[in-house]
Amino acid sequence: MGRSILLDGHRLGQFQTAVIPASFCKKIRPDSDKIHSRFLLAHLQLAWLDRRIVRWQVQSTGISNFKFEAFLDDFLIDLPPLAIQLRIAGILSAYDELIENSQRRIRILEAMARALYREWFVHFRFPGHDTVPRVPSPLGEIPQGWEVKTVGESFVISGGGTPSRKEEAFWKGGTIQWYSPSDLTGAGTMFMDDSSDHITERGLAQSSARMFPARSVMLTSRATIGAIAINTEPACTNQGFITCLPNERVPLYFLFHWLTENVPTFQRMASGATFKEISRGVFKTIDFLQPPDTLVGQFEAAVTPMAEQALALQRQIQTLRRTRDLLLPRLLSGQIDVETLAS
Repeated sequence: MGRSILLDGHRLGQFQTAVIPASFCKKIRPDSDKIHSRFLLAHLQLAWLDRRIVRWQVQSTGISNFKFEAFLDDFLIDLPPLAIQLRIAGILSAYDELIENSQRRIRILEAMARALYREWFVHFRFPGHDTVPRVPSPLGEIPQGWEVKTVGESFVISGGGTPSRKEEAFWKGGTIQWYSPSDLTGAGTMFMDDSSDHITERGLAQSSARMFPARSVMLTSRATIGAIAINTEPACTNQGFITCLPNERVPLYFLFHWLTENVPTFQRMASGATFKEISRGVFKTIDFLQPPDTLVGQFEAAVTPMAEQALALQRQIQTLRRTRDLLLPRLLSGQIDVETLAS
């Protein structure tokens, strides 16, 4: 099957394998004799970036809908010769391949770190495990010398809040990072360099939002329970989070992987009629298995280089995307000589 474009009014993607789209998606099969699929995708991406595409979005009873038929009838693009389209597609695809390669490396690094955590702290196959006897505990048999504590006894947690949206002084010109759950669910990354919204010092002072230091671990605790990310700058959140602060005995990446491993527990302990939420009070009562400090230190030393490399790759991806998106309108408008650039 030739390449096609998948369009749902929010996400654009190119695929080569057979696919049956859902009712809210449309599959576009370009005529390969007239237009290259990657060239068409570039035009659709540009329409999304410069928000021209919103003219085909409508709100109905609080739900956003996309007028596919009107869009396909009205969306016009200039078609240069196919040879020029191919050169533009090649330049853009080179960026896409670099981004995909970096994403693949991040997935491998994260999988390696999680596998090591599970091997040592879930299956108890840590270095020297065969010489350590097992003893009974509230969590079942655990290695001798390990402690069962509660979250409240093991590390500090923090909540969040939302300054009034009616007060412009709480938001306008704000420089304090303020996260909402959609920041984490939309990014899907281990690290967060910045939030989509920012609040002012006044907004922070006159709300229940609380600052926490860089390299804390944010956990979404309501509606979507279990999105997890590490902030790289001091920040605060809305009330849909439990933020966990690492310490000497529970360092950053050990804490991150403990949280990731226990998401099903958090979801199971959540309650609520309108939407599920796990409160800070309930969260503090969860059992926390504390291994010996030396073993935790060995784990932290092993996975820190993996995590830092993943962060470097994540930032590289952000740079590549910005460069590609800046290049996109100039390529499509002919402002850049593609033959010179391609050579």
